[in-house]
Amino acid sequence: MPPPRTRGTALRHRLAELRGPDVPAKALDARALAALAANPGCARRAILDGAGVNKAALASALGSPSAFGQSQFALTRGNAFEAKVKADGGAELLRLVHDKLDRSAEPPVAARVPDLTATGPRGRTARTELELREAAAHPGTWTLLDHPMLALDVAGSPAFLEPDAVVVHPDGSWTVVEIKSFPLLDGSADPAKVGAAARQAAVYVLALEELAARLGAEREGDAGAAGAEGGSVSAPRVRHRILLVCPRDFSNLPAASAVDIRKQRAVTARQLARLTRIEDIADALPEGTCFSPELPAEALAASVESVPATYAPECLSACELAFHCRSRSREAGAVTSLGRPVRAELGGLTTVEDVLAAARGEAGDPGDPAVAALRRAAALRAEALEAACR
Repeated sequence: MPPPRTRGTALRHRLAELRGPDVPAKALDARALAALAANPGCARRAILDGAGVNKAALASALGSPSAFGQSQFALTRGNAFEAKVKADGGAELLRLVHDKLDRSAEPPVAARVPDLTATGPRGRTARTELELREAAAHPGTWTLLDHPMLALDVAGSPAFLEPDAVVVHPDGSWTVVEIKSFPLLDGSADPAKVGAAARQAAVYVLALEELAARLGAEREGDAGAAGAEGGSVSAPRVRHRILLVCPRDFSNLPAASAVDIRKQRAVTARQLARLTRIEDIADALPEGTCFSPELPAEALAASVESVPATYAPECLSACELAFHCRSRSREAGAVTSLGRPVRAELGGLTTVEDVLAAARGEAGDPGDPAVAALRRAAALRAEALEAACR
């Protein structure tokens, strides 16, 4: 008799059914997680990402192929630059960390660079945790973790994340390192790209804080079991200033800047906390729902439409399904297709038809500030057109 299925196992089985038979799961990376946190009300993205659905393949199967993503040239250039930064045991990278974030510490002459090879994401996560424990056992030394694997609970489902690097300082604190291929020109970079990197790093910091809290609790338990006296055992400190490494000007030489991500971390943590639990979304789906790109177009479209979406123009730069959702939003006349600021100004008016009816005086509460503003704007427009025709 097979063992009873646990809640976590049942959820993984349900998500595999949604993904489709024999369809491999697409890992949820920090970039996707940051985009998901920026739109926490979108149940469609939450369930698709939680189930590991390849949204680019799904968009193509729906007839709305995505133009979202990096070019192959950019990926190749970024990989070459990262390899250069981490060459010679990460000597240059550690020098930049010391120079920008921790000048009071001893220079990183000899650092530990442990091998993090393991089988599968769970194995790599366990290996990363083991090496962070080992680093805590070697105070006073620098440790560089190259592409560690971290786990973060997202709406009740684990997401495995892979930062470019994590550095353990001699004082035991941890720093996230982000290596990007966009340039630092005269010491500054494109603010939009820096902001995206900061939001991505904030996800890594949250995952590290979960791990640090767990390690701190284990230390306290060990100290209590040993009857230790004195000060309390603290968890490792995760620094809220990350190191952003980019090419200097138009060269391939690395330059670095310390980026304070406290604001991005707070916003991302708050938004992730608002996400509906994935199992709740899955339980509300009709029986037989499946997002496999191999399904007939009509059946696939029906499955996708069974999950409500919250489209906004910002989705065009963050989600592979943006073109499909935009098309459906326009067909429904939803005002969210005009942008979140417009939607916020219109209050309870959710469709373009409602807005036009309110402006014409055919519907809406005259005491509603949004309705009053629309009618005033319509009157001013009529006066301007009348004056222009004289």
